[in-house]
Amino acid sequence: MSWFRTICVALTVSLMATCAAQADVKLPAIISDNMMLQQGHDLPFWGWAEAGEQVSVTVAGKTTMAVAGPDGRWSLRCPAVSKFGPVEVAVAGKNTITLKNAVVGDVWICSGQSNMQWRVSESTGAKDEVPAAKLPLLRFFQVERQTALEPQHDIEGRWVECQPETIGEFSAVGYFFGKELYTRLSNRPIGLIEAAYGGCGAESWVSDATLKADPIYQQLLEKTAAANKDPAQANTPGRASVLYNGVIAPLQPFAIKGAIWYQGEQNATRAHQYRTLFPAMIEDWRRTWGQGDFPFLFVQLPNYLTDKNKPDHPAEPESSAWAELREAQRQALSASNTGMAVTIDLGDARDIHPKNKQEVGRRLARQALSVAYCQSLVASGPIFRSMTITGNEAHLQFYHVGGGLMARGTDLRGFAIAGADQKFVWAKATIIGNKVVVSSDQVAMPVAVRYAWADNPDCNLYNKEGLPASPFRTDDWPGVTFGVLR
Repeated sequence: MSWFRTICVALTVSLMATCAAQADVKLPAIISDNMMLQQGHDLPFWGWAEAGEQVSVTVAGKTTMAVAGPDGRWSLRCPAVSKFGPVEVAVAGKNTITLKNAVVGDVWICSGQSNMQWRVSESTGAKDEVPAAKLPLLRFFQVERQTALEPQHDIEGRWVECQPETIGEFSAVGYFFGKELYTRLSNRPIGLIEAAYGGCGAESWVSDATLKADPIYQQLLEKTAAANKDPAQANTPGRASVLYNGVIAPLQPFAIKGAIWYQGEQNATRAHQYRTLFPAMIEDWRRTWGQGDFPFLFVQLPNYLTDKNKPDHPAEPESSAWAELREAQRQALSASNTGMAVTIDLGDARDIHPKNKQEVGRRLARQALSVAYCQSLVASGPIFRSMTITGNEAHLQFYHVGGGLMARGTDLRGFAIAGADQKFVWAKATIIGNKVVVSSDQVAMPVAVRYAWADNPDCNLYNKEGLPASPFRTDDWPGVTFGVLR
């Protein structure tokens, strides 16, 4: 056979294989064996087929039809399934795909940077947790991390059951969150989609359209545009929109219950910008997912770095970018259906990745039980509500006092007070009923109070449910990150 004929035969075979592949119905990775389908919600299905091909999806005995467009793409929505548990799913066109071991339950996105990515195997108690992780109704989908300059249509990954051999490499925060929900909701099936990427800024997770719609993000876009011209930098996780494009867009519009989020370390030096950037990201996801204001729960950054801001330290209370980032996170609670897990007592001064992910997951689960499942429980530690001045005393009131306020240990620590000169000094703080009264002999006419306002504060205000108060300040004086945009 001549070389020319050999090439012709090879091309013909390749063309025939390509045509056959195009005729077959194909599904994205998120729709696959072992998958978790969201209970009580219309179920989006999508994929690829030959142009004009009729495709049917049957879920729990009900069939919905669609026709592939000129580009071969098709999409449809199947009716909601009300019953939790195993379900039969089949997709048919010129070929038929039967999805094995599918389950109806609640699906949660687990996203953020490295502390969300942190593995079960690397966390406190892993040697006991991993062998006991035999929970087949807890399902994981670990998104293969990828960045992209344009929204992608698919990702790599697969659904697996929770077993000792699968749990070790999954997100520890996600696992402990899901395990707590599974237990507290009487063994309800829970699906967890890990979509996290270490070292990323929040801007990486926001769509290009949202960033371009607001001129305050112009510098972020310019930074990304400059990076895209440098092959060594383009697609790195620090660029705007690249993780939205590569990780989030391919998951949409897969039906979910809500999302949990652990991120902010990378944005601490731009904490003032995070006040608008983080809520914009939440709104962006909700808009592009097309599922309304789904629950969005997040972790407030823990204590970290040098433990020097103590009342017995000779220096004045310090300024702190991390404190300002925590403030920006707390302000995001103004958005509907949000909840915040305070972790100011769970950090490590020497390690940006604290190992106690169990309690982080449990606190997020408490928020979910309140926000997403409407259970009546105290989900949060005290959150600052208001301040009144009486003489030389500042009287502070709080949301989420639960069974009452308490100091863990002896006297309250971590409060500072200032007058109009904006010079803070350490203050005496006392719990009186459901209020905290703060004063100092050095400040005759107080105007502002700060609590736990440091990278790694010495603080001990809790409610009697054992949940810590969020750091806060009553003033709005410009901080160390004011005006920093990139």
